[in-house]
Amino acid sequence: MNALDAADDLLAYVDASPTPYHACAESVRRLVGAGFRALDEREAWTLAAGDKIYVTRGDTSVLAFVVGAVPAERGGFQLVGAHTDSPNLRLKPRPENTKHGLHTLGVEPYGGVLFHTWLDRDLSLAGRAMVQTDVGIEPRLVRFDRAMARVPSLAIHLNRTVNQDGLVLNAQQHLPPLVGLEALGPLDVRELVAARLTECGTPTDAKQILGFDLSLYDVVPSTRSGLRGELLHAPRLDNLASCHAALSAFLAVDGPRDATRGIALYDHEECGSRSAQGADSPLLRALLERIVLAQEHSADGLYRALARSFFISADMAHAVHPNYADKHEPGHMPHLGKGPVVKSNASQSYATDGESWAAFEAICRRAEVVPQYFVTRSDIGCGSTIGPITAAQLGIRTVDIGNPMLSMHSIRELCAASDVGKMIAVLRAFFES
Repeated sequence: MNALDAADDLLAYVDASPTPYHACAESVRRLVGAGFRALDEREAWTLAAGDKIYVTRGDTSVLAFVVGAVPAERGGFQLVGAHTDSPNLRLKPRPENTKHGLHTLGVEPYGGVLFHTWLDRDLSLAGRAMVQTDVGIEPRLVRFDRAMARVPSLAIHLNRTVNQDGLVLNAQQHLPPLVGLEALGPLDVRELVAARLTECGTPTDAKQILGFDLSLYDVVPSTRSGLRGELLHAPRLDNLASCHAALSAFLAVDGPRDATRGIALYDHEECGSRSAQGADSPLLRALLERIVLAQEHSADGLYRALARSFFISADMAHAVHPNYADKHEPGHMPHLGKGPVVKSNASQSYATDGESWAAFEAICRRAEVVPQYFVTRSDIGCGSTIGPITAAQLGIRTVDIGNPMLSMHSIRELCAASDVGKMIAVLRAFFES
């Protein structure tokens, strides 16, 4: 896949993934197309060298592996992790409200939402519905592909000083989107979801819907921008761009290597990773242990495997903003279009240290890609990733990296098209080593 194809494929991946449920489904679709088979955590596993397997949990996290030619206790693991979730507005369990003749939806911010970017956008709903069927409760993906909601901004005539004093939004009061006129009929989210599922070929009655996980998303498709199409505008680049790079590199390497290679695409990073399928759960450790136990192993096989392993935490990085360059540490200003960024923090908000930095630098040299570096200003707090969580959970060597981007946590984000292929090339070199 050349650089241009990689960028366009990223946009297709993002547009197919308005929620973590859809991102997981799209990732599984690509894995199955490449010959991977699903394993059930409830069943016993039998594995052989070269087996291509994946596991999902919660319909939002997917982990996939190619079993190495050498048992993991002697070959170790080569792992790349990213996350499927992004900041957004999620429906409350009883979201239907009516105010001054207008139907609105009760929403709750998920993660570090940049509130003002959700104003005056063409919004729709997507997610998962839990449906009672003859065989039990089944999850069903749902997505409305048309504009049906909007969070309208307040006219400047009623807020004359907004451009001087700044816009302050209250999540409870100002973010509920408008979805219709009360005079035209009642609002029932279950009825809407049931009608949409029926329209998509799965006849469903509203009474069958026992629960749902629904989010707002921008219906405007991802696109290229810039004078020469060199920029990408898309929602959820943080962190679907890293999921796409990990998955693309992983699938580009044929056949087993000595090490068992894998990807872990987690949900819930944006709210701390503390969930049954987040990076702070036992999920990855349990799967790695089961892979070890399904092979030739000794009593301390897992620990021997982890000591031979390496984890790349891939999450998007802050490119220098031309209008706010003073917010960056001098000498550590990643630029759009200049490749992957190594992220460091002395207090371990990122897991990078000299050893893992050097290992990643060597991988970049094999891929003929020159990395960039990011450290926050000493007077500005640092965000974090799944890197330190994974390092602490597993005691595994870990580096934090990511492609540079602007507008992080906006409803529409921005990155350079050329960086997409560079990251895939580096991660592919890692899996091939």
